[in-house]
Amino acid sequence: MRIIPAIDIIEGKCVRLTKGDYDTKKIYNESPLEVAKEFEANGIEYLHVVDLDGAKSSRIINHKVLEQIATKTNLKIDFGGGLKSSEDARIAFESGANQITGGSIAVKNPDTFIGWLTKYGKGKIILGADCKDRKIATNGWLQTSEVDVIDFINEYEEIGITNTICTDVTKDGMLQGASLDLYLEILSKTSVNLIASGGVANINDLHRLKEIGCEGAIVGKAIYEGNISLKELQEFIS
Repeated sequence: MRIIPAIDIIEGKCVRLTKGDYDTKKIYNESPLEVAKEFEANGIEYLHVVDLDGAKSSRIINHKVLEQIATKTNLKIDFGGGLKSSEDARIAFESGANQITGGSIAVKNPDTFIGWLTKYGKGKIILGADCKDRKIATNGWLQTSEVDVIDFINEYEEIGITNTICTDVTKDGMLQGASLDLYLEILSKTSVNLIASGGVANINDLHRLKEIGCEGAIVGKAIYEGNISLKELQEFIS
């Protein structure tokens, strides 16, 4: 299972939220690049970068931070947050993203999202299936749709999506464990490469996610709060 640390960006800084609530913002480092370099120095290969300013304003904002990390590390970066147009996708890839994640756009403008899939290929596009009480959440989780998460993933799997990040919004940043039951259901009812996100509290959570068959796990607050050390991640990877 791939370990994918998260760097969430507001105003160019590395932050974390709780349950996606912008009012809970906590700044962990003024320099996302510094954080990324530390991950790389400890054997990490992958990085999940979220433009929270972009998610709120519906257009890419922090692409310069992405570019800085991409040019000064060898990390393979998936980038999301505020990607709402073909121009946003182009900027993200030109700024160094290996993959981009589309969530809100896949709900609200599926034609554009499918266009990305056609243009860049299924290996480059990740479906962001973030949900609250099983319903897909959009716009930086500020809105909730009526779309069931399993139906959502199945629909896009039929079109060609192979990679999905699923975040249970109610778990995100809570350090109370991942949504194992939800992920087990997704894995039993779809064939996607599932990347689990949200709620990871300790190294045991990562072992559980690996055991049930997740292809990757995104880890954020557990690292920043010291619940999981970079040494533990090194040992898990090796």
